[in-house]
Amino acid sequence: MRLYTDKELAEILDQDIFKKIGDVADSMGVECYVVGGYVRDLFLERPSNDIDVVVVGSGIAVATELKRRLGRRAHLSVFKNFGTAQVKWRNDEKQEMEVEFVGARRESYSHDSRKPIVEDGTLEDDQNRRDFTINAMAICLNSSRFGELVDPFNGLADLEDGIIATPLDPEVTFSDDPLRMMRCIRFATQLNFLIEERTFEALEHMAGRIKIVSGERIEVELNKIMMSAVPSRGFVDLQRCGLLNIILPELSALDIVEQRNGRAHKNNFYHTLEVLDNISRQPSDSSHLYLRWAALLHDIGKTQTKRWDALAGWTFHNHNYIGAKMVPQIFRRLKLPMGAEMKYVQKLVDLHMRPQAIADNEVTDSAVRRLLSDAGDDIDDLMTLCEADITSKNEVKKKIFLENFRIVREKLADLQEKDYKRLLQPCIDGNEIMALFNLKPSREVGVLKQTLKDAVLDNRVENEREPLMQLLMEKAREMGLA
Repeated sequence: MRLYTDKELAEILDQDIFKKIGDVADSMGVECYVVGGYVRDLFLERPSNDIDVVVVGSGIAVATELKRRLGRRAHLSVFKNFGTAQVKWRNDEKQEMEVEFVGARRESYSHDSRKPIVEDGTLEDDQNRRDFTINAMAICLNSSRFGELVDPFNGLADLEDGIIATPLDPEVTFSDDPLRMMRCIRFATQLNFLIEERTFEALEHMAGRIKIVSGERIEVELNKIMMSAVPSRGFVDLQRCGLLNIILPELSALDIVEQRNGRAHKNNFYHTLEVLDNISRQPSDSSHLYLRWAALLHDIGKTQTKRWDALAGWTFHNHNYIGAKMVPQIFRRLKLPMGAEMKYVQKLVDLHMRPQAIADNEVTDSAVRRLLSDAGDDIDDLMTLCEADITSKNEVKKKIFLENFRIVREKLADLQEKDYKRLLQPCIDGNEIMALFNLKPSREVGVLKQTLKDAVLDNRVENEREPLMQLLMEKAREMGLA
């Protein structure tokens, strides 16, 4: 972070776009300020091309005149219902710039809605309605005060101290717009900041208000937390304040440790977050959003499958299968995409125990072929997830697992080089089986297909027509079909 004087801010903002906005405002006799995230990121030295401008007057009128002066290289969009306008513009360096204009306003809320009643207001009114002090700073663009910082809530000090706090009473702030609770935790996670004590207490008191927020809006904030450098910070805060139990109770329920006869299982909530952080440390192209969702949900079935066995201790048999069945309902509730993304997460949750089971024993060709057949093109992501799932504090055990996973990866690479889809998919398919034995889609067809597939995966016969046909006829005679 860097601190700037007003003079230094004026030098930084001495760009064509800000000067033009200021000139338009001066010519129309109104005050205008760049506000919010752009100002915050300026001090944090983070790049930003999204600019929010508050006009003490009509934001739409200033935007319209700016577009006229910029000419054909600018595009104007007006949203009269919201009293806002957007100007998109490509500068001389061919950079895309987006400027959002809004008139300064004051807001009031009813208890059962996030939609405010809006009235024209002053700059002070507009800063009062901002969510956090670090987002309530404004820099004047009028020529007489160009570069002057207006910071009534000491947002700059909070930025320097690494603190998230609300400008006004946090309970009122969160009650007015409960989505701000998610944004509070998201900003703390992204910026590696602490949530101020009174603000966190308000999160605890007002958590129930999140129920009036749509799943779509919650999803956006969750995804931003998920894609941060250390996402566990956000989920710990969500759990501590009670929000997680409302928006993702299946994950919250993992935060428990039971003990019997001196034997306890690990806390699967904190284990899950460790796996998520492990994934997040991977190169960005191999730690994408839905792989992170798979990490977050990989043990989600453990609450339902937990059993005590006098000999084995705590067990979670089939938690991968139960967890995979839970994925669609979680995605549906959070308005996450129900297509390929959901199926991908479901597949990884279902298969995440398989590589570990292989690595527990001798790594056989047959087991690796079956794994590759089931995982298909997602095999590399599955292996990344399984390696991230090794959180044992026993370094010897961890080393053995990683070495066995290395062997699994070598065998997988060898199969992939040999065109595994051709090797592992029997060359006699279901349609041919139905034609040969005059069958309709049925259990018998499934049994015959599985017989051929098992033989190919176990490498008992070559994936060639003659030996497979011989095996098929033997099985069909055994079933009374030939």
